[in-house]
Amino acid sequence: MDSLIWEESLGAFLLVTVALGGGTAWMTGRAVALGWDEKWKLVVYVALLGCAVRFIHFALFGGTLLSLHYYIIDMIVLLFVAAAAYVVTRADQMAAQYSFAYERTSPFGWRARG
Repeated sequence: MDSLIWEESLGAFLLVTVALGGGTAWMTGRAVALGWDEKWKLVVYVALLGCAVRFIHFALFGGTLLSLHYYIIDMIVLLFVAAAAYVVTRADQMAAQYSFAYERTSPFGWRARG
């Protein structure tokens, strides 16, 4: 049942990578932004999270533990979610902390007032 995107089944991919891993990646991106940390730390944390997601695929659904292809697929999904959370949280911070200088333009952006 292997596919280019998922290894075991679509349901396992959606449950483990998208729901569990994506939720954790969202919280990771939010935590890095709330700590005013650099974006490279987000990549390191998500790389570790990707290892955990691969292990869950292996332990629960019989997936391949050391599959570079599916690790990269998981990492792409997790990095997308974590980066979105980082940007949304950073836009919140900039609009709240520096409300005299910046205003929120969208969930993903802010601009200088004036």
